[in-house]
Amino acid sequence: MNILLACSAGMSTSLLVNKMIDASKADGRKDKIWAVGQAELDEAMKDCDVLLLGPQMRFLATKIQPKADELGIPMEVIPATLYGRVDGKAVLDFADELAS
Repeated sequence: MNILLACSAGMSTSLLVNKMIDASKADGRKDKIWAVGQAELDEAMKDCDVLLLGPQMRFLATKIQPKADELGIPMEVIPATLYGRVDGKAVLDFADELAS
């Protein structure tokens, strides 16, 4: 699965991305998981199966949702508790739920 995380500048989610990659590998999966900033989001969305927004991007969800719908991509804001704990396994599970 191709999981895209978006945050304001693409930097604050990097630790979470690394934790998600570790969890994916531990489960024997070969997911592609990456993060981009707001400026790169439109282009990157074309290559993802699931789009997760960092909590700091919550205010843009209504603007991004129509594009995600047009591309058939499930999109959701990462729960702040999972994001704050940098819980890679839980966020990976969250992405799986969205994709199903």
